[in-house]
Amino acid sequence: NSGKQAVRIEEGKILRKEIPCTFIYEDDKCVAFHDISAQAPVHFLVIPRKPIPQLSKATEEDEALLGHLMLVGKKVAAEQGLDEGFRVVINDGKNGAQSVYHLHLHFLGGRQMKWPPG
Repeated sequence: NSGKQAVRIEEGKILRKEIPCTFIYEDDKCVAFHDISAQAPVHFLVIPRKPIPQLSKATEEDEALLGHLMLVGKKVAAEQGLDEGFRVVINDGKNGAQSVYHLHLHFLGGRQMKWPPG
């Protein structure tokens, strides 16, 4: 699918810093940055450097990395002042409304979230 390939290339460009993007967190396993299309007062993404297309494609080998992404998100959420709570969203596949086929975790906060979502 050429659309999915184009998105993978864009994510790679962000990771290689070929597309301007200010990382609010960076280590050897992942990066975090504010979402350009924020859906809450605070909305950032945590993405692994490893090219995992979606959560359902992760393997047992990715277990520690997946935990690391969550802990990084928790740390960044605290740094962003989300002490009243936040929401974590992972879209997976077509029916999960995934549009970027490089695993990424959305962290949203800064307001009262509604339920049910979507």
